[in-house]
Amino acid sequence: MSSPRVRKIADRIQVIVAEMLERRVKDPRLGFVTVTDVRVTGDTQQATIFYTVLGADGDDEAARAGTAAALESAKGLIRSEVGKQLGMRHVPTLTFVADALPDTARQLDEVLARARAQDEAVAAARGATYAGGEDPYKKPREADDGADDEADEEADEADDVDGVAADGAPAAEPDAGGDELR
Repeated sequence: MSSPRVRKIADRIQVIVAEMLERRVKDPRLGFVTVTDVRVTGDTQQATIFYTVLGADGDDEAARAGTAAALESAKGLIRSEVGKQLGMRHVPTLTFVADALPDTARQLDEVLARARAQDEAVAAARGATYAGGEDPYKKPREADDGADDEADEEADEADDVDGVAADGAPAAEPDAGGDELR
């Protein structure tokens, strides 16, 4: 869909078809249909309508086939109503396609459930423990009571004997009156 006009037409077709299926199409073969998407070609000559049937799981192919037949038989009525409501010169040809997205999502969920079960089995078999302990996040340091700071200062002064600091560097001399040469 290349233009916003085509997208608006597709959105409007989706609403019109959903209303038609809800109110005007009275085919007993028609299941509980949900229109999931509509795609219109750039020249607005073809419209593909994707639908799903609620309650029609993979094993209920008869319900899907009945719904597909009902949609095909109601295609003319739906197309004429789309033409009336859109007011277009050329009404798009409608094609109904069963949406494969729910089946794909169901298969993906099954694969993820199998992978999760295998991961749990592997973790249980090796007796998994955390690499960094139970809580791998750093905790904020607890506030000191100040006694350690005084002990550190006394140790620094004791190391500062004979004008040489503990690291071997000459200790800083106190200023005796500012008679230094520059």
